[in-house]
Amino acid sequence: MPKRHLVVPALLASAALVLSGCSAQTTAGADGPTAGLRVVATTTQVADFTRNVVGDAGGVDLTQLIQPNQSAHSYDPSAADLTALGAADVLVINGVGLEEWLDDAIAASGFDGVLIDADAGITISEVGAGEHQTEAADAAGDAHAHDGGDPHIWTDVRNAETIVRTITDGLAAADAGKAANFETNATAYTAQLRALDTWIRTNVDTVPESDRLLVSNHDALGYFTAAYHIDYVGSVIPSFDDNAEPSAAEIDSLVAAVRATGVTAVFSEASLSPKTAKTIATEAGVTVYSGDDALYVDSLGPEGSAGDTYIKAQLHNATVMLDSWGVTPSSLPAELE
Repeated sequence: MPKRHLVVPALLASAALVLSGCSAQTTAGADGPTAGLRVVATTTQVADFTRNVVGDAGGVDLTQLIQPNQSAHSYDPSAADLTALGAADVLVINGVGLEEWLDDAIAASGFDGVLIDADAGITISEVGAGEHQTEAADAAGDAHAHDGGDPHIWTDVRNAETIVRTITDGLAAADAGKAANFETNATAYTAQLRALDTWIRTNVDTVPESDRLLVSNHDALGYFTAAYHIDYVGSVIPSFDDNAEPSAAEIDSLVAAVRATGVTAVFSEASLSPKTAKTIATEAGVTVYSGDDALYVDSLGPEGSAGDTYIKAQLHNATVMLDSWGVTPSSLPAELE
């Protein structure tokens, strides 16, 4: 039976009925043939979400395309990536146009499986955090127009919960035999995400709103700043795309905004060069957070780093932001230890 594309979650019920009658590829196991599900995930974040939903469910082969510290915006699939994609039963993507290379990759690979789009059910922001400036920043001229939706949906932990639900439903529809395992894993992981959201919210709420000021490397924290009521003063790269280059005028405007608003720090990102962020921080006379203190935004970190999972990355980001505001975070709840 040919593989089918799946629209999640709108057609989930009907897709589940159709796909439950399909036989997944089988591989030889110690106790005889076992069902195998080949899953490809694009970004480091959706791969981590998928990995947590799959958990210890046997017979699932997960391939992550974009590796730590690679840009999702400029990613170029390798021949091996296209081979994995062509053989996949399921493809999990971020959506919102983040994977600009995706249509060409699907065409080149011949992928014709189940497509799980992580942006399903999420309200997409049409502007970046940089569009929501403080009055002082506006007066300093730090505004930048953005076209299209903001693809960095995972930075709001509550969006991450929705994404996990979408992935769980999609995988369950693709392999009904493993649905119970997927559901159990997703329930446990979602409890961790809820504890994470509460921890961030509780700690950020201890900071007076007038002090919750943030400058980061590029305009990728709009959902995060909106969720936790943080005033985003501006970005080193005033663009959703981490490959864009700031102009001299934009750099001067950001320096002026930092001085005008009382921002105390400029944050670099782990996957980006900190050079311009350091220059701006020096010119504005504030601290730069880089190296081990840089934020994990577009990409999770390599194995063993402070940001090698979504939860660890969010904890790290919130902790260094709190540090920049002079706050020592509370102890982690048991779910996150």
